[in-house]
Amino acid sequence: MSSHNHAFHETRLRVRYAETDQMGVVYHSNHLIWFEVGRVELMREMGFSYRDMEREDGRFIAVAEVNCRYRAPAYYDDEILIRTRLKTVRESVVVFSYELLRADSKALVAEGETTHIVTDAKMKIAALPEKYLTAFRAAMGK
Repeated sequence: MSSHNHAFHETRLRVRYAETDQMGVVYHSNHLIWFEVGRVELMREMGFSYRDMEREDGRFIAVAEVNCRYRAPAYYDDEILIRTRLKTVRESVVVFSYELLRADSKALVAEGETTHIVTDAKMKIAALPEKYLTAFRAAMGK
């Protein structure tokens, strides 16, 4: 069990050679890509996709802020566990939080969060459609 009260979504990936530097350590920007993988999979599990949100609802979730604390290196061929959860849901702001762990030892590789502003196709701040708000809040156990 996680120490968080909110349920999190888990997805796994294996570190690819191209994601590492000369020392065989994962390059820091890849952690942000892994956050995105976790976020997309969490939404998919809830029955939503970015593409549908954009196409059907004309809503975009723009990254406004990213924060990542690096705890331990990850190496080529490590299996990484991405734990993603919704931290905050407001009409026009969504915050996801993440933990990246080594799958075998459960050692914490990094943790962080991303803050997103909901916009329309013209990049003006807009409200999230009710179906998303309802589902997101339910996923947070609110």
